[in-house]
Amino acid sequence: MDGGYDTGLGEVMISTDVIEKCAGASAVECFGIVGMASKNVRDGLAKLLKRENLSNGVSAKVEDNKIKIDIHIIVSYGVNIPSVCDNLLENVKYKVEEFTGLKVEKINIFVEGVRVID
Repeated sequence: MDGGYDTGLGEVMISTDVIEKCAGASAVECFGIVGMASKNVRDGLAKLLKRENLSNGVSAKVEDNKIKIDIHIIVSYGVNIPSVCDNLLENVKYKVEEFTGLKVEKINIFVEGVRVID
């Protein structure tokens, strides 16, 4: 379901695809995050997505104009995962709310893998 609001002159509807792309782009800006992950259901391996597929590691749902987001990430080896996730939560929440004008109710983060960066 898409979210939206009434402007007085008409309605503005925001697709969940747009929300997912915004959340994915905001996530990869955060320190310690190597990229978005997509679960390969066939063999259970987390796969690093290319930049053009950022929304594949994110799913968003809109209910009563409140957004719920699931983000699947791969982190850099040696980072403090709770600190990276706190930063990710704040960054994604701020940018999605600022971008859409809708309230983010919940963000679930799934750390799917760790990569060693040279």
